Amino acid sequence: MNIIIITGASSGMGMEFALQLDNVFETSIDEIWLIARRKEQMLEVASSMEHTTRVLDMDVTGKDDMKRLKKLLAKEKPVIRMLVNCAGYGVMGEFSKLKMQEELGMIDVNCKALTQMTYLCIPFMRKNSRIIQLASSAAFMPQPGFAVYAATKAYVNSLSRALSEELRKKKIYVTSVCPGPVDTPFFNIAEKDGKILAIKKLTMVKAEQVVERAIKDSFHKKTVSVYSGYIKAFGILAKVFPHKLILTIMRFMK
Repeated sequence: MNIIIITGASSGMGMEFALQLDNVFETSIDEIWLIARRKEQMLEVASSMEHTTRVLDMDVTGKDDMKRLKKLLAKEKPVIRMLVNCAGYGVMGEFSKLKMQEELGMIDVNCKALTQMTYLCIPFMRKNSRIIQLASSAAFMPQPGFAVYAATKAYVNSLSRALSEELRKKKIYVTSVCPGPVDTPFFNIAEKDGKILAIKKLTMVKAEQVVERAIKDSFHKKTVSVYSGYIKAFGILAKVFPHKLILTIMRFMK
């Protein structure tokens, strides 16, 4: 049985990946597994999909839920043709003023859970399987006012690029998706204690555009997927110019 697994599939980028991948693959995929905490939202997503869809209401940070997934994989023994790790969140605000549990929660979901999910799935992958990890352009450099989130996404990007090299000999290909601001419910949570820079709002794009680019880049075995010229330019600037200089300029843009 050939399957796709998508985490964070109840809304936002995860939901968009589910809908687009449902259209991209026809006969080569037997089931698409959707994983998130909100079962009702996933059932709604599944109702508009053509593939046989398995809805798994799981918390990717929950030990019991991950044990349940591990047992399910061992029992079903599927071939995972694609893993899409979209589960994650961010909270804006000064590090010392945010709630500690919110900060630690970002690390748990964005880093630990993604790592565990990837680790559990790789043994069930075969030649030409794909892994798509949702990072962020925040991974390109430190982000004052978004410090922990940016650090977690730097981890995701670094891990993904390293895994891309490790798994290449098995012909399993990993793509780190690094979008800028995307018009999703993400910012309903992120802006609870802080505000996004005005320039970031001007560069905001639609989720379907980012996902379409990510799927194409994954197909072409690209290590990093970046949508829009603005974000590609930002990535180049972050490589060429000292971060201290860029951070100073950003300070005066607030």
